[in-house]
Amino acid sequence: MSSEPRDDAVFKALANGKRRQMLDALKDAPQTTGALCETFAEMDRCTVMQHLKVLEDAGLVIARREGRERWNHLNALPIKAIHDRWISQYAGHAMSVLEALKEEVEK
Repeated sequence: MSSEPRDDAVFKALANGKRRQMLDALKDAPQTTGALCETFAEMDRCTVMQHLKVLEDAGLVIARREGRERWNHLNALPIKAIHDRWISQYAGHAMSVLEALKEEVEK
């Protein structure tokens, strides 16, 4: 099975600046949904939950319930998969083009 639908969901999730900020907020440690709502006080709770749902659907956030709290954990593996599939290949090509340009300029 192709990973394209999963890749599309990850790209869609990462396309929004607030969602990237949420991932940054989860980078060091998991946070409760309430803590994320406090961090992103400019958004109402419903909007924060909508963003978290998009991140969950893309596999970038894993939510765990502990009693009444919902803990949100960063899952960076989909980002690594995107990097491995897309970014690293194109970065390598870009570097080879830059190296060739440098050699031409230095001649």
